[in-house]
Amino acid sequence: MIIKKHVGLRGTIRIPGDKSISHRAVMFGSIANGTTEITNFLQGADCLATIDCFRNMGVEIENSPKKILVHGKGLHGLSSPTSILDTKNSGTTTRLISGILLGQNFETTLSGDSSLNTRPMGRIITPLSLMGGKIKSIYNNDCAPLRISPSALHGIHYHSKVASAQVKSAILLAGLYADEVTSVTEPILSRNHTELMLQGFGAKLNSFLHTNTSFPTVSIEPEPKLEGQRIIVPGDISSAAYFIAAGLLVPNSEILIENVGINPTRAGILTVCQNMGGDITFLNKKTVSGEPVADLLVKTSHLHGIVIEGSIIPTLIDEIPIIAILAAFADGTTTIRNAEELKVKETNRIETVCKNLKEMNGDVIPTEDGMIITGKGYLSGAKIDSFLDHRIAMAFSIAGLVADGETEIKDSHCIDISYPTFFETLTSLFL
Repeated sequence: MIIKKHVGLRGTIRIPGDKSISHRAVMFGSIANGTTEITNFLQGADCLATIDCFRNMGVEIENSPKKILVHGKGLHGLSSPTSILDTKNSGTTTRLISGILLGQNFETTLSGDSSLNTRPMGRIITPLSLMGGKIKSIYNNDCAPLRISPSALHGIHYHSKVASAQVKSAILLAGLYADEVTSVTEPILSRNHTELMLQGFGAKLNSFLHTNTSFPTVSIEPEPKLEGQRIIVPGDISSAAYFIAAGLLVPNSEILIENVGINPTRAGILTVCQNMGGDITFLNKKTVSGEPVADLLVKTSHLHGIVIEGSIIPTLIDEIPIIAILAAFADGTTTIRNAEELKVKETNRIETVCKNLKEMNGDVIPTEDGMIITGKGYLSGAKIDSFLDHRIAMAFSIAGLVADGETEIKDSHCIDISYPTFFETLTSLFL
């Protein structure tokens, strides 16, 4: 894909459904009783992998452009798959489904593509094993493929070393099948879509601060009766982030982004943009299917560098590549700390962001837990290697809109993982 410098982005857009929420709606609907109706579902490769996995376990799922109908089989109603469950490039599918599979009466093998099978799964293997789960890395490298066998699970109180919604969710989902209450304590609250949605389906959860540490903790009671729900998926703020950045950076721009999820455990990008001087107005705030939603009006702004660290990092970890692009055009220096989690995404995003920024003549220094970016006010067009990472491809596509010359994005098709219509939406804003 070739991107050229542009002036003036104008229009109203709607972002596809939230990826995290789309995954969970299919999963929870599959183990609920009755039918779950999902609208604004994200038709990206990762979420379609989740559908395929549950179809392979006997769940009837009707996928039409207007809605998804998941005909649930109940907590214990899944059937032994006819083949390996292929999670493709989806870490969310792999980690969350592991908790569910431990409570079934059949053995399963989970595997994905070459990238997925290098990502760390020890972070779920350890707590799930402590619950009595029979989950094994087939090649003993703490990565997929994973072999998961029927297990007699017992409730535990797990203190997670990382703030990870995927780790927390895997444990809570296994807790549905445990013999007593299961609890997870995190150093910082990670995104809470699992807690909100499971409560909507009928699970009994309790969120509180741990007595000794004051760290956020959530507990879940076993064997609930989950009932099918109607889920309206809000627009994905991680996808909206690219258009927020485009509206802030491209001269003479004004973009209205409708129906964006603004859950505080996900919306750190909005805080960062405003702290950098970004002009973002919230309109039509409301709650939909338990999730806060708003329209975002974004206008071209003069940005300045800031320090991004601590408790805000888990709320914007997926948005750091596009934040790096904002920082390259901001006055002064932007420092990103405490973001070690970037190393275990689809790529090591500290490396891939810094490499590509340097290709565009950006001033960036990688660190062990983030990066330091000094804004120069310009970038130069370059050939960008996406490394088959959808967030790298989209972030540097936005960079191409404000860089001098042409920017070529190699393997831009990887964007289909989370936003198949990304370029179509982008070009709709061209004046």
